Amino acid sequence: MSTFTGIPMAAVEFYAALEKNNNKEWWLGHKDIYDAAVRAPLLGLQQAAEGKFGSGKIFRPYRDVRFSPDKSPYKIAQGMFVSNYEEVGFYVQIDADGLLVGGGYHSSSPAQLSRYRAAVDSSASGAALETILKGLGSAGFTLEGQTLKRVPQGFAKDHPRAELLKHKTVSASKHLGTPHWMETAQAEQEILSSWEQLRPLVDWVIRYAAP
Repeated sequence: MSTFTGIPMAAVEFYAALEKNNNKEWWLGHKDIYDAAVRAPLLGLQQAAEGKFGSGKIFRPYRDVRFSPDKSPYKIAQGMFVSNYEEVGFYVQIDADGLLVGGGYHSSSPAQLSRYRAAVDSSASGAALETILKGLGSAGFTLEGQTLKRVPQGFAKDHPRAELLKHKTVSASKHLGTPHWMETAQAEQEILSSWEQLRPLVDWVIRYAAP
């Protein structure tokens, strides 16, 4: 039985304040808010989503600053990834702007990239991806992913899906902000409904360009 009852506005306020106070002293003084308003609701949502979308992973709130000139110790957003398939799945994020939902994949091996390009090049699977992305665009989602500046070698520059061939990773996301339902149990239905809209993209990746 799900324990998820919504995401309190305190979670958004926490990240708005963290952006101005990204230091260990402030974090430790407000960690109880993080635990109650951010982590606990996501654990409840993870439990609610597990049956239909897969197991969830709540990302660590700490930044890896070893090779970064920015030594701020904490991430200014909290994300959770839910998946039935390695590295391909659904995403939700809380930050100072509210909620964001997404789906797709963000890492690729050379073999996976080769499969992706072959599928985009193919008339049937390439057209299917175009149709999926068009539908997501109409529903307010934005296409994202790492891209090249040019069409990769071996493909015509005027390929009908040239822009998709430039992609190394593919995902789509939508900013939901702070809707009236965010703090209620209805948030479960709304977030999972957004993931259902993203399922055709996730399924396409699993079928044609899985890791």
